[in-house]
Amino acid sequence: MNQTDKAKAFANLHRKGDPVVLYNIWDAGTAKAVTASGAKALATGSWSVADANGYGDGQQIPMLQLVDIARSIVAATDLPVSIDFEGGYSEDPAATAENVGHVIDTGAVGINFEDQVVGGSGLHTLEAQAARIKVIRAKSDEKRIPFFINARTDLFLKLSDPVRHAPLVDEAIERAAAYAEAGASGFFVPGLSNPDLIGRVCEAVSLPVNIMMRPGMDVTALAGLGVARISYGPGPYRAMIEWLKAEAARVYQQG
Repeated sequence: MNQTDKAKAFANLHRKGDPVVLYNIWDAGTAKAVTASGAKALATGSWSVADANGYGDGQQIPMLQLVDIARSIVAATDLPVSIDFEGGYSEDPAATAENVGHVIDTGAVGINFEDQVVGGSGLHTLEAQAARIKVIRAKSDEKRIPFFINARTDLFLKLSDPVRHAPLVDEAIERAAAYAEAGASGFFVPGLSNPDLIGRVCEAVSLPVNIMMRPGMDVTALAGLGVARISYGPGPYRAMIEWLKAEAARVYQQG
């Protein structure tokens, strides 16, 4: 499949109640491993990619290095690939669109694009974030790729206590509507874990909803709530690192 066909196939995997499951990767090697395990699509996680290359999260890995990693992942698999592009490496809409253009040129079919102020505090205003999504969509249209913009809101991550999430749902739904109008393809709500609230978001939002897997969650249960995309974020990388540390410790302790 060419990039356009992959992009269309990726979008079609997002089905409410029958979610695409993305066991997040961080390089070409993990892309090959997860492809061989039966995945239908691949996606990176920003924390994992950054840490695997010696950087902290939050756009600390240089953008062009991230683009090179994306290119190597795309070359390693025939599956559609989505790249976690955090805040687009700029707050300026035009610059953000140009940056995303580099990702599109790698052959990737989508990005995660978050609304928190990377390196700052709080979230971009609804209007400002919608304006940035709009120019990203224009850039993808210019390149004639039906690029999947997974618009992420950090509302729930910024307030980590799940007990306090209910009052944020209306704002999340409002943001989803604005992002959809601006050209987003999906709506990502990491940090949201309450089943009733997840169901409420899925019912109210027109875009396919992405939930990040957390302890105690179940793919079947999330599908029943209307989720269309499930991702694992930094979980796979952290599990691999713990395994590696334990194996290395075992080797050195024997010596």
